[in-house]
Amino acid sequence: MDINDSIALVTGANRGLGRAFAQRLRERGARKVYATARRPETVDLPGVEVLPLDITSPPSVRAVAAAAPDVTLLVNNAGIQTGTDLVTGSLDAVRHEVDTNVLGHLEMIRAFAPALARNGGGAIVNVLSAMSWFGTRGAGAYHLTKAAAWAMTNGVRLELADQGTLVTAVHLGLADTDMSAGWPVDKIAPSDLADAALDGVEAGAAEVLADQWSRDVKSRLTLTPEEFNAAMDRALAALTAA
Repeated sequence: MDINDSIALVTGANRGLGRAFAQRLRERGARKVYATARRPETVDLPGVEVLPLDITSPPSVRAVAAAAPDVTLLVNNAGIQTGTDLVTGSLDAVRHEVDTNVLGHLEMIRAFAPALARNGGGAIVNVLSAMSWFGTRGAGAYHLTKAAAWAMTNGVRLELADQGTLVTAVHLGLADTDMSAGWPVDKIAPSDLADAALDGVEAGAAEVLADQWSRDVKSRLTLTPEEFNAAMDRALAALTAA
């Protein structure tokens, strides 16, 4: 799939990674970019078509799908991180993360799959995380949702193969956005992450490991749980000490 002349819709396009996706899509020749956000007035990019969207609201998802029937590339970027532990944290907060990071993305895929089929197959990008594969204290809910979103992405890829829709999972460690502002470590620039993902789409890749951190974490998945946890403890300690 060529990014040039594509018609893309990006969720959470008012800031961070979503804004970078929308901007790079325009710069790389997308014919049209729908930039969506819960507060559409906060989208400040020129040359995009702004639509209101709350991915946790089925009526809102149906409305945006009806307003953008020509989409050939769906970028599922919108997400949240509540900093919630699974056992002692608020169950309502856990549910909110699941509704947003997993079911919200799935709702978008279900709504746009028919349009993608009509428009030649197209592609879906799901922005995931290296935390699809590991958790930390204070982020158990986020780990749960990204692991579930990874599984959902793999399942959707199988179901949409017959209609010719590429489904690309994008994993990263930390990007230089508001969500990671408290971490004084190396982070991938949002524009570099967007380019890595869009390059992956053009190459027909099912998975993009956008930085060294995500590549290192995935390479440890063959370890036993004890070995994996020990390796991650050492890696996190080195990261925070750097």
